[in-house]
Amino acid sequence: MLSTRSIPVAQMLRRPALLAAWLILSLSWSLPLWLVGMLSEAQAQTAKPVVTETLSTELRLQVQDLAQAGAKAGMPAQARVEVQVGQLDPRLKLAPCAQVQPYLPTGLQMWGRTRIGLRCVDGRARWNVTLPVQVKVYARALVAAEPLASGVSLTQAQLAMAEIDIAAVAGAVFTDAAGLTGRSLVRPVAAGEAISSSSLRARQWFAAGETVQVRVSGPGFAVAGEGQAMAAGLEGQNVKIRFENGRMVTGRVVGERRVEVLL
Repeated sequence: MLSTRSIPVAQMLRRPALLAAWLILSLSWSLPLWLVGMLSEAQAQTAKPVVTETLSTELRLQVQDLAQAGAKAGMPAQARVEVQVGQLDPRLKLAPCAQVQPYLPTGLQMWGRTRIGLRCVDGRARWNVTLPVQVKVYARALVAAEPLASGVSLTQAQLAMAEIDIAAVAGAVFTDAAGLTGRSLVRPVAAGEAISSSSLRARQWFAAGETVQVRVSGPGFAVAGEGQAMAAGLEGQNVKIRFENGRMVTGRVVGERRVEVLL
């Protein structure tokens, strides 16, 4: 039995759970049993900790499936996806939840280091957090067959095909060696490193005001149309396009008078 004579009052005031237990023991001889029970239940609820959410195997699989589905938008044919699920911030203190629902946060691309949303839909307290994930997309692309210096004009002999994680590459990658012949590098490229749009001197594919072909694609659909470029189209960079109805979109310049918009 708990003895309160040996515990200083100041110490009990600093420990609410201990104070509640002392009150129950002190008053239980004079209070009705039903009231003692209510005090005991209140003590238990007060002492119940708020736990950090851990991911069950089922929830991890749901997160992986959702990230893979999101990565497939605009993914090259024959590419394969690997998803590494991270950990929640250990500083988070999340109330217990019977059902956690993963979702794709608006505006986040499921490539490279990104995040998946988690929200509690069945719990004492509703919460909404994000979980770090790394999405790797492996596909064949052109890489440097040897170390290349800045300013080098590319030849086909300096290029090779290899399977790489294209999600980790800054800029667009290429698969047509003939299309890179004669292009100049703006920075050094190591052997085995991808030749990407960020390593090449940008080409201008169209001028501001020109009519361009726009391809808009998303999960399960793709449409094409024409619009007016609001700025010069530099290869691999984004540009605003205005359609005839006045609607504006932003897309990536992918070729001569061609723009791609991924939704």
